[in-house]
Amino acid sequence: MLSLAWRGKQAVGTRSIASVAQKQLKEILAQQLKDIENAGTYKTERVITSAQKTSIRVVGSHSPVLNFCANNYLGLSYNEDIIDFSKKILERYGGGSSSVRFICGTQDIHKELERKISRFHQREETILYASCFDANAGIFEVMLTPEDGVFSDELNHASIIDGLRLCKAKKERYLHRNMEDLENKLNASTSRMKLIVTDGVFSMDGNVAPLPEIFALADKYNALVFLDECHATGFFGETGRGTEEFYGMMGRADIINSTLGKALGGASGGYTTGPKELIDLLRQKSRPYLFSNTLPPPVVGIAIKVMDILLKSSDLSKKIKKNTDHFRKGMAKVGFTVAGMDHPICPVMLGDAKLAGTFANEMLKKGIYVIGFSYPVVPKGKARIRVQISAAHSSEEIQRCIDAFREVGLKLGVISK
Repeated sequence: MLSLAWRGKQAVGTRSIASVAQKQLKEILAQQLKDIENAGTYKTERVITSAQKTSIRVVGSHSPVLNFCANNYLGLSYNEDIIDFSKKILERYGGGSSSVRFICGTQDIHKELERKISRFHQREETILYASCFDANAGIFEVMLTPEDGVFSDELNHASIIDGLRLCKAKKERYLHRNMEDLENKLNASTSRMKLIVTDGVFSMDGNVAPLPEIFALADKYNALVFLDECHATGFFGETGRGTEEFYGMMGRADIINSTLGKALGGASGGYTTGPKELIDLLRQKSRPYLFSNTLPPPVVGIAIKVMDILLKSSDLSKKIKKNTDHFRKGMAKVGFTVAGMDHPICPVMLGDAKLAGTFANEMLKKGIYVIGFSYPVVPKGKARIRVQISAAHSSEEIQRCIDAFREVGLKLGVISK
């Protein structure tokens, strides 16, 4: 057994050696950070001192500002009924299970939430994860083998890209929403099983995957379709059931991954929903599920309450569509280019990275909280301010945002009228 004195001396020596390496590390990282700053793409996190509502308090701003930068699509991130229900769940079930589900057991509320998600999406079974990033990290490695092929849109979310890196399937990237390129790759494939992977709605651009064409190709080449619905679930489509419903093709996708951390309460959590056999296999082999704690009970409570709301009414989906139409038409009228396809993600295209940052700062001075997006989050030369509309915004707040854009746009020479 090592003596305490010896271990103490070793510890001192180890720290001394590490400090040299750490100094080198700090110098290398400092240069990288300087390069990011010089490129005008350094991202500063603004500090919010209030709940995530349409009106928030931000450090550096003397008055509350209107929030147009959250994925709080349904305005449910701060809903009193949901909060009260979540408190009751906390009091009954505590803070968490203290381990993973197959070791410490599964609380009945987790099973209840999985059933309600399955019912909402009209699928056989659902499995919960700590995030949709984990859901995307956990599925492809389990589902696909070296005999299989996967075909991924080039602009899919980073979590899909990382998840695909973990699997051993033959990987093909097709040009964004380009069905000719996808068909060429499917036609050339000799894989046992083919899986087309796409975001339902692409978060940086607000455009929608061409599902009718994708499904047609899937039928033609005997392929499966995977949808990431993080920016569609709960609010997109007539009743909020996502991209399938937007196209009138409910139930057509084979697998859906989505999040609880955006429209569905804004907390955290993700899930995979689809065939029972797949979900059963994920419970046996999916590493993020097997080796990470499950969602804490208060978060599950939030999601259960949100699901109850959505299963009873589609009023919030109708409200966000009305608000989206108001903003998009108003911005076009004053001279801005807003990308995307009839979606609450409304990218106001500016092009220059530094301009986007300056524009966002000027908007904050006018009481509007938005953020500039630039490389590497979006391609070079495609900098923008991504405005996100919520069902909780009033028509007056939408118009106030449009008016602020017009004033700042005129000041910075982005528009001329």
